Amino acid sequence: MDFNLTEQEKMLQKLAGDFAEKEVTPKAADIDRTGEFPSDLAKEMGKRGFRGLPYPTEYGGSGAGYVSFILALEQICRASVSVGAIMAVNTVPEEGIYRFGNEEQKKRLLTPLAQGKWLGGIGFTEPDTGSDPRLVKTTARRSGKGFIINGQKMFMSLAPVLNVVLLFARREGAEGLNAFIVESKEKGFAVQEILETMGLRGLGTSIVNLDDVYVPEENLIGKEGQGFDILLDAISVERMSVAMQGVAAAQAALDLSIDYAKQRQAQGKPIARMQAIQQQLAEMASRIEAARWLVYRTAFIRDQGQSIQYESSMAKLFASQTAVDVTRMAMQIHGAYGTMKSLPVERLYRDAKMTEIYVGISEVHRSIIAGRLLR
Repeated sequence: MDFNLTEQEKMLQKLAGDFAEKEVTPKAADIDRTGEFPSDLAKEMGKRGFRGLPYPTEYGGSGAGYVSFILALEQICRASVSVGAIMAVNTVPEEGIYRFGNEEQKKRLLTPLAQGKWLGGIGFTEPDTGSDPRLVKTTARRSGKGFIINGQKMFMSLAPVLNVVLLFARREGAEGLNAFIVESKEKGFAVQEILETMGLRGLGTSIVNLDDVYVPEENLIGKEGQGFDILLDAISVERMSVAMQGVAAAQAALDLSIDYAKQRQAQGKPIARMQAIQQQLAEMASRIEAARWLVYRTAFIRDQGQSIQYESSMAKLFASQTAVDVTRMAMQIHGAYGTMKSLPVERLYRDAKMTEIYVGISEVHRSIIAGRLLR
């Protein structure tokens, strides 16, 4: 692996950084306060090609690869983890279609997602199941030239605004899960409730009911019964993205802490001159850098066309822990000011905690990693 970024990657990093600074940062606090989905920023990320960076140009993408995607994501998440998470969620249906769809599906379904014309999400988690496919109760039964889906999905991000969702349902009368691209405009697809979460606000995380939703056979992704394999592969890219969300939140907290420590006076001098503060800043910076390169390496492996199921779990586990620890230290450095909702540190602390929980809690990822080690 070459640790030097190419000129193209540096240019993309700067473009994403400029977009984040000028357009995302001024709106970040309001998105968190109101919990409203930032439709304008989602559209702008689509127009700029950020949502299709890893995918070939023939399917509407930029062909820039996963490292480029992660570099852009980092810049945006430093301004708002919620806005960056829109890109991360969108990759799940994109990955499912790109890796397992046929040529017709890639042209018809992946192209508008990669071009930024559609928003996509994932429908797997249910009230009684988190990561265990055996507990999925949503069913898909054959009906004519398609399927009828019934069930309920929990914690579906972007649900009120998405166009399509990569949805997983149990095969009625058969083993395994099927993966479908379901259009939200279909009759019977209904958002029951938009959920209030402590962090990552504005993502439209919802409970969705599926009542006799018809899906044509041409929207079945992969083979029947292959759904769980599709899930594991597609969600590994989102887990890599969540890891980068953690890195970005931690970096933003460190930047704020450095500025604050230089300005805040105690005993007649800036607290940045105190050894206790310096020790914390050094610890924060070291952990962030280790987590960042773990994510970069995971993206590099994906660019080689390899599976990252193991690497993405390791990156998410470490980076999310880093995010929580670093934002906690940032709160300590800021003291009482760190608890104020008028400052970004408090929001970063809540967003950091979300990276430990969503797309698989840390305990799930430890089990994945241990399973690989002991195989």
